[in-house]
Amino acid sequence: MRLLLDEQLPRVLAVEFPWHEVRTVRSQGWTGIRNGTLLRLAAEAGFEVFLTSDRGIEFEQNLAHTGVAVVMFVARSNRLEHLLPLVKEVEVLLPSVAPGRLVKVGG
Repeated sequence: MRLLLDEQLPRVLAVEFPWHEVRTVRSQGWTGIRNGTLLRLAAEAGFEVFLTSDRGIEFEQNLAHTGVAVVMFVARSNRLEHLLPLVKEVEVLLPSVAPGRLVKVGG
């Protein structure tokens, strides 16, 4: 599965998903691009899931038309030690997350 890691998440989080192809917004050259355009680019590039902690994304975008599933980390902060406990839950739900849907993990 192809995953895109949002720019506000620690890049090192990518190594926690070894069974997937993970790229970062930065490695794609998409830093600073707004969510609507970013999700369109992600879909065009063949990404299946966008990993983020941007809590506003569900209110800013009509995700149903993006073609990309969004998994939102809901943690105390974006620090790695607060995100790591949620990785297992993300791994479990990845096979069933549907394109155009948002799933929250944590909170």
